[in-house]
Amino acid sequence: MTEPQEQTGHPRVDAALAELDRIADLPPGEQVAGFAAVQQELQGTLASIDSGQER
Repeated sequence: MTEPQEQTGHPRVDAALAELDRIADLPPGEQVAGFAAVQQELQGTLASIDSGQER
């Protein structure tokens, strides 16, 4: 188990970081899909911030 992540103040980023903590406890074979989903969520979050249209 990993240490809890410090809050960033952005709900979607905080949720993604919490998901990374959860994924870290899974068997390695199950982590890949989780990491890909978190990466996609963070990418979408950054894109929405950059465009000024946060979801």
